[in-house]
Amino acid sequence: MKYVAAYLLATLGGKAEPSKADIENILASVGADADAENTNAVLSALKGKNIEEVIQEGSKKLASVPSGGSSGAAAAAPAAAAAAPAAAAAPAKKEEKKEESEDEDMGFGLFD
Repeated sequence: MKYVAAYLLATLGGKAEPSKADIENILASVGADADAENTNAVLSALKGKNIEEVIQEGSKKLASVPSGGSSGAAAAAPAAAAAAPAAAAAPAKKEEKKEESEDEDMGFGLFD
């Protein structure tokens, strides 16, 4: 994904067809390593294509992908119900009260 993002950044910067060096420079500017194989794969997949048309085609394909959140919430409910008894069965830890000395808060109490 970072290679596609670098390609898109290069096109936004005015390069009609970014080169391998353009992608590598963009990735290096943010401290990311560039793999030659992945860079070449992106360049070959997008060679000779108009990036705006590629984005429009991809948007049409993504429109058919289900992205509703109701099934995820339904799946999370049984998992939460199963976790509740396990949490209730766990023994409660004793909270150790630590006495604060005058030195620890350096004499500046928040509610003094």
